[in-house]
Amino acid sequence: MKLGVNIDHVATLREVRGARYPSPLEAAALCRQGGADSITIHLRVDRRHIQDADLQALRRALTIPLNLEMANTPEIVEIALTEVPEEVCLVPEKREELTTEGGLDAVGQFAALKPTIARLKEQGIAVSLFIEPTLSQVDAAKALGAQMVELHTGTYCDQEGAAAEAELERLAAAARHGHQIGLRVNAGHSLNYDNLTAFLKAVPHLDTLNIGHSIVARSVMVGMEQAVREIKALMAP
Repeated sequence: MKLGVNIDHVATLREVRGARYPSPLEAAALCRQGGADSITIHLRVDRRHIQDADLQALRRALTIPLNLEMANTPEIVEIALTEVPEEVCLVPEKREELTTEGGLDAVGQFAALKPTIARLKEQGIAVSLFIEPTLSQVDAAKALGAQMVELHTGTYCDQEGAAAEAELERLAAAARHGHQIGLRVNAGHSLNYDNLTAFLKAVPHLDTLNIGHSIVARSVMVGMEQAVREIKALMAP
């Protein structure tokens, strides 16, 4: 199982002060030293954290794959086609949200997503869809031509007891189905050092976990490289 580290909130800390630091590029290098297999960034339409220059610098300097999270908007699609990250994950995006709320509706947005996915794949970019863990959304992702899905784990992370167990069952069923129909199954959103072990015990066939906020938060205490090493240790079989 691989780890993609989302470094958006390194840029958030920079943008809060309008400073030149901390550097997402430096953070990415430390993540790699700690064992990260890829780096994830979300270039939002409102540019609240990651900026175009960050994407360009990472694209030039990274020695591990870059996963670009993005909304299906003309401006951001053109940027992706120009910068050509190894992977793109299409996500829903609302200006008023603090962070991504829920999965992309691949069923309801099928017609709008299909040409974008085709264009990205023509450019050699692997495409993932960030979706809710339902069989219909997994099937839609496959029909759209995405090579992978990222299952939204936020609902699981927000629940306790029986509700959390029920959500783990949904995630496990979606992961099994995605694997059976030939999709690479990733997962992410709000996974942290406390809830990760139970998640991994319950959900099979996972290729990559994309984890960000909890790692960046932990890095304030122990440093980025150590924070990544600690989460990798939890992921070890």
